[in-house]
Amino acid sequence: MAGYKETPRQKMIAMMYLVLTALLALNVSKDMLDAFLVVNQSMENTIEVFENKLSNLYLEFEKQHSLRPQKVEEYYDKAQEARRLSIDMKDYVDRLIFEVVRRSERKDSAETMKRYYEIKLMPDPYNPGKKAELPMLNMSKVPTKDKYDEATNFFINRGEAEKLRKKIEEFKANMIELVPEDFRENIKMGLDTEGPFYDAGGRPQNWEMHNFYHTILAATVTILNKIKAEVQTTEFDVVAELYTAIDISDFKFDKIEAKIIPKTNYVLQGDKYEAEVLVTAFDTKQTPEVYVLMGADEITISNKDRAQKVDGKDGVVKLNFPASALGPQRYAGVIEVVSPEGERIPYKFSGEYVVAPPSLTVAATKMNVFYIGVDNPVSISVPGIAEANLRPSISVGSMTRSAGGKEWIVRVPQGQARTIISVDALYQGETRKMGSAEFRIRRVPSPVAEIAGQVEGAIDKSTLLAAGAIIPVMKDFEFDLFFEVKSFRMTTIIGGDGISQRGTSNRFNDEMIRMIQNSRRGQKFFFENIQAEGPDKIPRSLNPISLEIR
Repeated sequence: MAGYKETPRQKMIAMMYLVLTALLALNVSKDMLDAFLVVNQSMENTIEVFENKLSNLYLEFEKQHSLRPQKVEEYYDKAQEARRLSIDMKDYVDRLIFEVVRRSERKDSAETMKRYYEIKLMPDPYNPGKKAELPMLNMSKVPTKDKYDEATNFFINRGEAEKLRKKIEEFKANMIELVPEDFRENIKMGLDTEGPFYDAGGRPQNWEMHNFYHTILAATVTILNKIKAEVQTTEFDVVAELYTAIDISDFKFDKIEAKIIPKTNYVLQGDKYEAEVLVTAFDTKQTPEVYVLMGADEITISNKDRAQKVDGKDGVVKLNFPASALGPQRYAGVIEVVSPEGERIPYKFSGEYVVAPPSLTVAATKMNVFYIGVDNPVSISVPGIAEANLRPSISVGSMTRSAGGKEWIVRVPQGQARTIISVDALYQGETRKMGSAEFRIRRVPSPVAEIAGQVEGAIDKSTLLAAGAIIPVMKDFEFDLFFEVKSFRMTTIIGGDGISQRGTSNRFNDEMIRMIQNSRRGQKFFFENIQAEGPDKIPRSLNPISLEIR
C-alpha cells in the first residue's frame, strides 16, 4: 500500500495553491476571480480523483475481508465507520456550499439547483468501484461569486462557521479513535482549527474569522472544497493505516508513478523555479538517474542526448531552473530506477511553470478616484506575496489600516490633482519594489436639494408642511455621505408683492410655516441660494427648488 502514500504530498500541493489564491482574495478583478474559479475547479477535480483512490482502497479492503474475515473483521468494521464519518462530513459541507450560494443569489432551492448545478458521473462514495450521477456546482455561472456580504452574514453573523468548526473537531476526534494507538502517530491530521491564526496586521484571529470574514463567495466555496479534500485525505490516511494494521507484508504494488512537487508555480523574474521529483514505492537506498530537458513535452530516444543529468538522493531529485525568460515554461524528464530483477526501468514525467515580472495590483474599492475629505477604502495585493509582507506608501495624503484589517483607508487633501501609491514587498528575505499606481484627486460631487423628494412641480400643502425642511440627497454616489444645509431663502408672491424669508438651517422657520399655511392653490414657493457643506468642508451652492401649491 505504499503506492497510496503519495497522497499526503498531493494534499500539500493543493493547500499550497490555496494559500496563494487566498492572498489574492482581496483583489476581485476579473483575472483574480478567474484564478479562483480555476483553483476551485482544480480542487473539485482533485476530490473526484481522490474518490477513485478511496474506492480502490476500499475494494482492496473488501477483498482481504472476503479472503480472511476473522483476521480483517475488526479493521474492516472500523474502515466502514471511517467511510460513514467522512461521507457525513462531506455531505454537511456540500449542504453549506448549496445554502451559501442560494442565499447569495437569493434563490429558492429548486431554482438554485437548476441554474448553478450540473449532474456529473462521479465515483459513488456509497458503492466503491461504481459510478453515480451527482450534482456538481458550476461556480462560473454564479453571478455573485465576487460578493462577500451574504457569505459573511451566513457564516459569521449566523454562526454557521462556528458550527462547522465544531463539526470538524468532532470528526477528527472520531476518526483518530478508529486507528490503533501504535499507528496514530502516522496520521498527519489536517483540518487545523486551533491555529494560531492572524489577520493581515498580525493580530490574533479565531478560525471562523480567518476563513470566512469578508471572504468573497468564490473564495468561500474554494475553502469549503479544501475542507472536503482534507476530509478525504484524513479518511484515506486512517483507512490506509487500518489496512496496514492487518499485515504490512500484504501490501502489493503494480504501478509506480513519478510525482513533481514544485516549491511554487509563481516565480518572479530573476529568481529560480524549484521542485522535487519523487518516486513512490521504490527502494530509497537506490539513487535514481534523472534526465531533464527544458522546452520539451516528453523525453524520447531522439532528444535524450540533449537532456541534462540531475543527481538524486534517497529517491528524491531537486530541480532548480533559472527564471530568466518571462512567460510559460515547460520541461520533461525521465527517472530510471533499478527493479528487483536488476532491470533499469524508465518513468517519464513533465511539468510547467510561469515566470512573471514583479507586478502590483491596486484597486480602489468603490471608485477609480480618491475624494477629498472622506475615507477612501483601497485593497492592495501582490500575486504570490503575503499581505503582511507588503509595505505601501502614498505620495500625497495618508494611508491607514481599516478597522477590520482587510483594507487600507486613504485620505487626500485639497489643492492636489493626483497622488501615487507605491508598494515595496519583503520577498525571499529582501525588500523589492513591486510597482506603483496613480489616482486622481477629486472633490466630492454636490448633492441635489429636495423637499419631499421634489425639486419642482405641484405639491400638496399638507405634504410641504409635513416635509418642513430641505434635504440634500447624493444621487448615484457609492459613499455614504451627509451634507448639512447652512442657509437658504424662501420667496413667494402675496398680493402682488414678493415676500422672502431667510433660513439659517435646513428647517422651515415659524414665519415660513405660517406663509405656507395661509397659501392658496396655485401659489408658488421658490427656495433659492441654498448653501451646504459636506465632509470636505467646502461650501456648495445647491440647485433651486420651485414648488406650486396643488
